[in-house]
Amino acid sequence: MKAVFKTDKGKVRLHNEDAGGIFVNKDGSLLAIVADGMGGHRAGDVASEMSVSHLKKEWETTEKILTADTAEKWLQEEITAVNNILLEHAANNSECDGMGTTIVAAITTDRFATIANIGDSRCYILNESGFKQITEDHSLVNELVRSGQISKEDAEHHPRKNVLLRALGTEKKVEMDIKTIIFEEGDILLLCSDGLSNKVSENEMVKILLNEEPLEEKAQTLILLANENGGEDNITLGIVEFSEGSEG
Repeated sequence: MKAVFKTDKGKVRLHNEDAGGIFVNKDGSLLAIVADGMGGHRAGDVASEMSVSHLKKEWETTEKILTADTAEKWLQEEITAVNNILLEHAANNSECDGMGTTIVAAITTDRFATIANIGDSRCYILNESGFKQITEDHSLVNELVRSGQISKEDAEHHPRKNVLLRALGTEKKVEMDIKTIIFEEGDILLLCSDGLSNKVSENEMVKILLNEEPLEEKAQTLILLANENGGEDNITLGIVEFSEGSEG
């Protein structure tokens, strides 16, 4: 398994409110996370960092995530725990009132990948069937697309594009989507915040992921392209490639 994580504050924002990383548990399985914080500096960055920090700590001490059921249960329980931590922190720290974060997290083993998401940070898969988005955006515009009120093209430039219907740390009851897919030799997962997906087309993503560069350079190229196309938002991504070899 090879993996890389990169984050960049972009060309406009003063602070990076995204967080994430790729972490290894006791069995060598990977957890990749991208979290896009909201609520302004000293709130959005707190929410995303706290989320990633908790999941990293719990993942690095875990083992025997051998089935899809155990992976799904782990993500459900730990993301729910994060939600409670964020709500409590906001209640006790007035400067963090209203903070929250998106999250997309993928557990990858040598047999399957289990993906959980809340908000509009995404996970894509590139495999022999092609390239597709696995996660569903929990956003107003996506709901309008799903219900046929606007087209996918309209959604790209909709004035309320940033309105989320779900986020982590904003409601007592947290709802997340969790799904498991087969993950096998040659497959690639791309997790990213909307700072990437709003600025780099799916065709461009595929082209970069399929080139012969090392994973690190592919990640850097994706970030450079998002910045070239405006870079108005923080840009964060994780790539996990199922291939024989070490991480990195």
